[in-house]
Amino acid sequence: MTSYLQHPMLKEKAVERRLFQLELASTALKASTLVVLPTGLGKTVVALMVLLARLPRGKALFLAPTKPLVEQHASFLEKVLEDASIAVTFTGEIPPDRRREMWEGARVVVSTPQVVENDLLSRRISLRGVSLIIFDEAHRAVGNYAYVYIAERYQREGTDRLVLGITASPGSSLERIEEVSNNLGAMRIETKTEADPDVSPFVHEREIEVVKVAVPSEIMRLRTLLEEVLEDRGEALHQLGGSDGLRMPKRMDRTSKKELLEMQKTLRGMIAKNPSPSLYQAVSVLAEVLKLKHAVELAETQGVDSLARYLDRLESEASSPGGSKAAKRIMADPRVVEAVSDLARMDVDHPKLRAVRELVEEQLTSKPESRIMVFTNYRDTASSVLDYLREGAGELIRPVRFVGQSSRAADEGLSQKKQAEILRKFRDGEYNVLIATSVGEEGIDIPATDLVLFYEPVPSEIRSIQRKGRTGRARAGRVVVLVARGTRDEAYRWISDRKEKNMRQQIREMSWPDRRDPGSAAGGGAALPPGGRGRQLSIGEVGGGAAAAGGQPAFLDRPEEEEASALVAVDPRERSLARMLESMGVGVTLRFLEVGDYIVSDRVGIERKTADDFVDSLIGGERNLFAQLKDLSRNYERPILILEGRDLYARQVHPNAIRGALASIAVDFGVAIIPTADEDETVSVIAAIARREQQAGGGSPHAHGKKTHRTLKEQQEYLVSSIPGVGNAVAKNLLRSFGSVERVFAAPAEELEAVPLVGPKTAERIRELVGGEYKG
Repeated sequence: MTSYLQHPMLKEKAVERRLFQLELASTALKASTLVVLPTGLGKTVVALMVLLARLPRGKALFLAPTKPLVEQHASFLEKVLEDASIAVTFTGEIPPDRRREMWEGARVVVSTPQVVENDLLSRRISLRGVSLIIFDEAHRAVGNYAYVYIAERYQREGTDRLVLGITASPGSSLERIEEVSNNLGAMRIETKTEADPDVSPFVHEREIEVVKVAVPSEIMRLRTLLEEVLEDRGEALHQLGGSDGLRMPKRMDRTSKKELLEMQKTLRGMIAKNPSPSLYQAVSVLAEVLKLKHAVELAETQGVDSLARYLDRLESEASSPGGSKAAKRIMADPRVVEAVSDLARMDVDHPKLRAVRELVEEQLTSKPESRIMVFTNYRDTASSVLDYLREGAGELIRPVRFVGQSSRAADEGLSQKKQAEILRKFRDGEYNVLIATSVGEEGIDIPATDLVLFYEPVPSEIRSIQRKGRTGRARAGRVVVLVARGTRDEAYRWISDRKEKNMRQQIREMSWPDRRDPGSAAGGGAALPPGGRGRQLSIGEVGGGAAAAGGQPAFLDRPEEEEASALVAVDPRERSLARMLESMGVGVTLRFLEVGDYIVSDRVGIERKTADDFVDSLIGGERNLFAQLKDLSRNYERPILILEGRDLYARQVHPNAIRGALASIAVDFGVAIIPTADEDETVSVIAAIARREQQAGGGSPHAHGKKTHRTLKEQQEYLVSSIPGVGNAVAKNLLRSFGSVERVFAAPAEELEAVPLVGPKTAERIRELVGGEYKG
């Protein structure tokens, strides 16, 4: 017989009562805790129990990494709470002042971490009266993610603190798990597995199978052509590295992308110390290697359509004026030219596409009301799968593509509103196959998914666990992993399985004994034995959990009530440095700045550029650095450029070009240039300028001025020059010859060829772009 949680704030029979969830909640109330629980077993219910117990002590903050997840949690609270008005949802669309008002009156705030971080940095809210912060998908609490900053602020500001992190997959290595728990301020880790006796009755069967396919010889020939080019570049890289005493692997097919990126970092460091032509060349060849490795992977694991789209983008990059030398050399190689030619004539599909359709048809034929998710690493592949399933599917298969928000050429992303709409239609059955990239892996509540298809294995235990967790939540489910024989698919599958086993083992070892607080964090209870077995409590007893403030680690020892020594207006795009300024005692207000990155007074505006950004702005098509500095010098009496990084001369740009740009900035624009080594030094410089300026009577930061918009002439030149293969010089010649953008685009190829610097290829490209049929 089903029993339900009883609590004055809960609706009757709103939440099923499960003892293992009560046990986890009771433990989490004794000390800040990271709870690891398999997907579909009610992490949100554990969070709800802890939230209800802590509400009498103060406000609760419920964080989730995406807006759809935030809306999901808000909807859950609305459904189960007797008084849903106590919970409010924060979004970026709500005006900041309105959020300030909502914060003051709310008892529960559900939000993405970015919105809360912005409000904390802008001092609109304080965490002083917050009794609980819940971090959903807590494995995100690494590096520079907003969770890390919010947890650190909570340790400084909170007077009665408790943290609850919830995740299905914190990571496979001891270092990663410790990083997550330390960043959150968690004193202990608690876990349950599907094999635990108190959990297994609630676990639905989830069948996992591997389907292996043989890659056709035509596709393998494409791979061979690309691997030959890759092998040559690997040999060249080995020789170039040897000339400077750097050991480089010959076999690039056996070198991981991670190793190559580390190699790239090492090369750039060597160039900064002792530049040489061979090192510059090695960096360029390494860029080729990375592009070729990606092409090889697409050929063998994704299919001809994905490979063709990628090579088409490389061709566009190679033919554009600002295109990389790596792309130009790759596309000029005879073997790549041959591969492109073969692709154009090829009439063969990757067998994975057929396998997807067969598995989907089989599932929907036997169970028409099924919901199916197909996961793939790449958007191009998601598009290919969508097209393939649509062909001849009739009413049986109703597929839709589900991707992230970012857009790129010929591939528009999905807004959060559109994502939510697609998920609703998928739940309602308007679509029955969701073809998703990584955006669909995390936290989406689709309880009725019957089949999850991996188009390829992923060498990440976190992503693999998240994908598998999309099925078997409300009823039995099936997971199928497609593997192309004789390809990196096989290695990736082995890596993922090994990492999952390591993760479970590491969590078990970390769960007991509690290494950071052997007795108890605050409540006086004993450490739990392996598996987190403890005394089972009712929700009423859970409410009596002890305060978790004692013994929490302090991240910073700056006094809580310290007044800001200066105030700086910071553009939100500089958020990471805003955090660092705030931690130094500098007041920060986040504000979208049309001119400058940092404003410290009415007369001082600061633009910050890393060395890479600076060089990119010199060789890029728009050269917008000078426009930014022109705006800065026009609007501020004391304009400053902070140039960050010691590798200014590490790129393949002549030093005289860089020196000339610096001279122009200082002399022609009147902008002071301050070099800094890294972010720490940059922050120290900005803080020093702000304190000096404001103590000298320069006033508080006052942002003013607007960007200078392009003139009509500049807009016309920009529009024509954006065509692949047409640069600024060619665009000006075309406009001078024809007199308007309209006449340039209407001109026949032979008239275009008559213009100086315009050859047959450029003319053909213009006509193809302007007159080609749109096939979207």
